[in-house]
Amino acid sequence: MSVGHIARAFEENGIPTVIVATKAFRPRLEVMSLPRLVLTPYPMGRPLGAPNNAAGQRQTLLAALDLLETAESNGSIVEVDYPYR
Repeated sequence: MSVGHIARAFEENGIPTVIVATKAFRPRLEVMSLPRLVLTPYPMGRPLGAPNNAAGQRQTLLAALDLLETAESNGSIVEVDYPYR
């Protein structure tokens, strides 16, 4: 089961979702019609940022929470460009 299917199942049950992913996957993610998506410039497998960079990871998580609160339509996409380290 893909992340998109899980997000849609949660949404159908009244649980809002935000997916955080790397920009490298944008074309694939766009066709999934996800409710909310935060894209980062980080390497695959590290969409929140560098290991042990709690401040940077926090920035990404806050961007996701902000999108959760402010998104006005299904399919909202935000790109962040915070430094990796």
